[in-house]
Amino acid sequence: MNIIRACEVDRDIKDEMSMIFVDGFYEWLNYFSKHKGKLYKTFAHMFNTEVFYTVEVDDSIVAIAACTKNNIPSVKLKYSEFRKHLGLFMGSIAYVILKKEFEKKKYPFQMHGKMAAIEFVATSVNYRGTGVATELLKSILDATSYDEYALEVADTNTKAIKLYEKLGFKEFLRIPQKHSEKSGVNNLVYMKYVRKKGIESEYN
Repeated sequence: MNIIRACEVDRDIKDEMSMIFVDGFYEWLNYFSKHKGKLYKTFAHMFNTEVFYTVEVDDSIVAIAACTKNNIPSVKLKYSEFRKHLGLFMGSIAYVILKKEFEKKKYPFQMHGKMAAIEFVATSVNYRGTGVATELLKSILDATSYDEYALEVADTNTKAIKLYEKLGFKEFLRIPQKHSEKSGVNNLVYMKYVRKKGIESEYN
């Protein structure tokens, strides 16, 4: 297993990253298309490889996660790609909604200069439950030097919440969601890791 920044991999891995991303977030992305092949192509362009970290096993990317400051988007969407792969109507809708949600992300709390956001944590279907996401996040925390790290997770994603808690993240904010009966998500949970003496975490 090799953990490496996406920009340092010696080949173009955006197609692999897109497959992991779409499979990981398909529950929300399938509103725009049920066809995974179209979604894979739609999102392959968007990753800012400078802030994404990856897990590579046997020359294949099996997990991804971004670590970025609030003023540096982890993805950058191109309207032409959405229109090309999803069509004029749905491509336009998807671009407008997701550009606001992904690229112009506004967190419901203040992000300060020594704070980073962990975003788009996803693991390949064949490697879920194997610990690669845990190792990826540990590596990100070790490789970066922010004082605090925040992330967002759906309250229904209990496996992810347990993983984050195991790593030292603690919930500090919970935002109720409208139309929860349709989305299946009752609350968005915000969790924070606070570095203490370089190795421990604590949130007060």
